[in-house]
Amino acid sequence: MPNQSSMKTAGPKKRAVSLDLARGTMLLLIALAHAPLYLYTSEPGIMQRVEAITFLDQIVNFFGQFFIDNRARAMFAVLFGYGLVLAFESRISKGIREKEAIKTIRRRSWYLILFGIVLAVIIGGQDILMAYGTAGLLVSWLLEREIKTLIRTFIFITLFYIIFGPIMWGFNMLEIGGYGFPPEVSATDTYFGTALISLFTFPSIPILIHLMFPVLPSVLLGMWIARYQLLIKPEQHLKIIKLITILGLTISLLGAMPLSLLGTLWHPSPFTAGLMNGFHILTGIAGGLAYAVIFGIIGTKVQKPGSLTLSLMALGKRSLTFYVWNETTLVLFLSPVALDLGGRVSNGTAAVIAVGIWCLSLLLAWGLEKKDLNGPLEVLLRRLVYRNKQIPGVSQE
Repeated sequence: MPNQSSMKTAGPKKRAVSLDLARGTMLLLIALAHAPLYLYTSEPGIMQRVEAITFLDQIVNFFGQFFIDNRARAMFAVLFGYGLVLAFESRISKGIREKEAIKTIRRRSWYLILFGIVLAVIIGGQDILMAYGTAGLLVSWLLEREIKTLIRTFIFITLFYIIFGPIMWGFNMLEIGGYGFPPEVSATDTYFGTALISLFTFPSIPILIHLMFPVLPSVLLGMWIARYQLLIKPEQHLKIIKLITILGLTISLLGAMPLSLLGTLWHPSPFTAGLMNGFHILTGIAGGLAYAVIFGIIGTKVQKPGSLTLSLMALGKRSLTFYVWNETTLVLFLSPVALDLGGRVSNGTAAVIAVGIWCLSLLLAWGLEKKDLNGPLEVLLRRLVYRNKQIPGVSQE
């Protein structure tokens, strides 16, 4: 019998260590990816990376180009796709018909979009929930189809991005006329002014994300590895997991090299720089997949998790709550509408702030775990999705 308390867990339900660890780590990568977007007084560097001033800035930019940019987003998408399959299978295991289970997935996706609107408009954070909610709506029909259909759909959509993605980025950078994006915020921004603009522009956010970034291929890859339970039962698939890890990381690192040379050893036209950014994004799909399955290997090694591992797992269980929390805290510290540190610090310091915010999330998640409490947004989402039904405790969904 599930606990009737809205915030209490239902008891010691078994979870996949690898999946929770992946989600918890993902939040760190996303925080590091979003922090530079608030640095409005720094000169543009390469793409979303601002110009490096100190040695720490150089390290952060180098690390970001190779391991974070366009890789954290892909990892998020892979884990999101994995979660869709888990949510669907969870409903089926309870005797729910496939059509009804898909309706539930779609309802959940709509509410994710709503959460994203609140994050973008009211909080003013960097939102990706709308894009992933939209992805859930677009791919939900594949949950009841054979894996062959899933693979064909992945191939078709990925070919579209391979052909048109770099070209779109080439023209985008040609219009900008440089290698880096201008800042998204300014010293004159106010909360009400920013919120008003976001109120009218938020519908374009998921459209632009899906147009310029290959979110759907990564979501479909997540659904594919979920069909084989690579993260739920990694011990049964270690050979394929190791193969995916080696190939994925190799492709990802090689794909990041051209972008790392821009502005230093290589000075091509803005159009060519855009093509290289498109290439960087495409190879990030492999990186995001590799990041996700690496935790399958890690999961098999965790026998007696220590405090750090348990805290990271607690964070992963509550990834929705702490994604929004991290974005809110980044706005509080860095945005010109709040404490405005984004106008005073460099990229390296912003990265330190992002890591600090994530560490605070670890402590808060551990506190909730010790008190046997779910994340507030996870509870709210389940109440909205399942309406008047009893709310189960923590699940793999």
